[in-house]
Amino acid sequence: MGAVETALRLIPGLSIETIESSCCGMAGAFGYQAETIDVSLAMAELSLLPAIRKAGSDAILVADGISCRHQIRDGASREAVHVARLFAASLTAAQHKNDERIEAAQ
Repeated sequence: MGAVETALRLIPGLSIETIESSCCGMAGAFGYQAETIDVSLAMAELSLLPAIRKAGSDAILVADGISCRHQIRDGASREAVHVARLFAASLTAAQHKNDERIEAAQ
């Protein structure tokens, strides 16, 4: 997470709050199996899902793992995005802002 946080800090205006969590509990298909779903949900409820539920509705949730994003959606009814999508959105917004500056200067 250190390198990802460092890169995220390059996005202007973005404040970062890391959820201290050892694991989302999903671990691929582990969380979907009938014999392990209770363990999966219990792991997610240790810190991840409560923190997600407390996050404001305007908070951008970032989770790189697809199984983590599923656990967040299924357990907290929130959508998380991959960090690459956040970077793409930031670059698009910066380009749009730059285009507006150029148009205003002409």
